[in-house]
Amino acid sequence: MTMKAVNIADLKSHLSQHIREVRGGRVLTVLDRNTPVARLSPINSGDDVVITPPVEPVSSLAKLKLPPAARINTDVVRYLLEDRQKRG
Repeated sequence: MTMKAVNIADLKSHLSQHIREVRGGRVLTVLDRNTPVARLSPINSGDDVVITPPVEPVSSLAKLKLPPAARINTDVVRYLLEDRQKRG
């Protein structure tokens, strides 16, 4: 198995090409600003991959029940700005 690093923008632009490479046995390391954040690898036939169908079919996403919004007593925007300043 060969490895290759790819940044998020390139992955988004050439997703089909990269998926073909993964199907061919290549492992892709996804980089966010030169920091590894994920790895795409081919699924082996022995891997336990289970696709579970929905419990009840939903005819429209508008009818899908969402969980209640989280109630937090924090300024999320401040944390986002601090994170962006740290990243440069």
